[in-house]
Order: sequence, then structure tokens, then C-alpha cells
Amino acid sequence: MSLDIKSTLLNEWKAFKAPPAKSVAQVPKVGDKAPTSDKLTLPADKPTVIVFLRHCGDPFAAKTFKLFTQFSNDHRDVNCIAVSHSSQTVTDQWIVDLGGEWEVTVLVDEDRDLYAQWGLGIASTWQTLNPRTIYSAYSLARNEGIYETATGSGSKWQTGGAFAIDSDGVVRWVKVATAADDIPDFGDALKALGLPS
Repeated sequence: MSLDIKSTLLNEWKAFKAPPAKSVAQVPKVGDKAPTSDKLTLPADKPTVIVFLRHCGDPFAAKTFKLFTQFSNDHRDVNCIAVSHSSQTVTDQWIVDLGGEWEVTVLVDEDRDLYAQWGLGIASTWQTLNPRTIYSAYSLARNEGIYETATGSGSKWQTGGAFAIDSDGVVRWVKVATAADDIPDFGDALKALGLPS
């Protein structure tokens, strides 16, 4: 077995292992002040949409990121931030493979501290591997050419989510993924921010 195949299999095995437990805060509710952190600064000049991605290599993360980059280009009046918990190297290459970040600022949160701060913990086996999700992955590959790729780093169990925050730092929209294939509708974020779609 070649070194590359061994390395890929080892990374896939690591991605299926449960990551270290973290203390996870409550998910912010609409009307709450957005959590603050040195790792994530929200600009006060315009509203922000934040997307917390599943691992790089996940087809649903790829679909979400592609939609988000298009959204960022179409709505430059919104600050767009994507958070990855894969390593910087893996995240950078994954973004290139998907076509670039466009107007999205990409942050790497390998220790998943931001995820925990925003209430995004570990998904259940059912949320990650239920029959609908598996079929959705097959459909995404067949219909859109978006496939599961090598994980590289990160955890297949990390929950994704998205939030819209107004220019006063108040949460206006919350979308926590209920399953791996749960992709946010950014039109809903715009409506919640009172912006035209």
C-alpha cells in the first residue's frame, strides 16, 4: 500500500473518531447579542452572516460553501464569514478546489472553540448517517457532481450551522443543522436582516 493511500485511510479513520469533548454553550436565540471572541470580530458597519461548516471533504459542506460564495458575491452589503474546523492547510486547498472564497472571509477554528461558543456540538449517529442523508449524498454526486472527498482533517461528527447578525451585533436568524445534509437557505437570512433578496 502506498504512503498516500495509508495517509488518506488514517485521516478518514481519525475523522470518524469522536473528537475531544468540549463544553458547548446554548445556541444563541433570535434577539440575543451574538457571542464575542478574539477569534471572531463582527464589523459594525454592516450585517454579518456566519456559516459554521462541517469538515472539509464533506459534500454538504462543499454545497453550502459554493452557495455561500455566490451569496457573498451577490450581497456585498453583508459581511460573510465561514468557519472551518479542518486545518489551515486542508481548508486552504479545499477552498481552491471549490473555486475560491470570493467575498467570504474564512476562519480556521481547529480546536472548535467558536463552534462550542455558538452552541454547535457533536452530531448523533442518526444525524450523520441516516438513510436520507446517505441518499442526499448520492443525489448530490449524481445531479451536481459534488462528491465526498478525502477529509484531510476535521471530524465527521461536528454539527454545522449558520447565523445572521445585524450591525448592532444582535442575532436575527439561526439555522442549526438537524442532519449532515441540512443546508442553510441564505434567502431566509436576508429576510431576517430585512434586506431584499
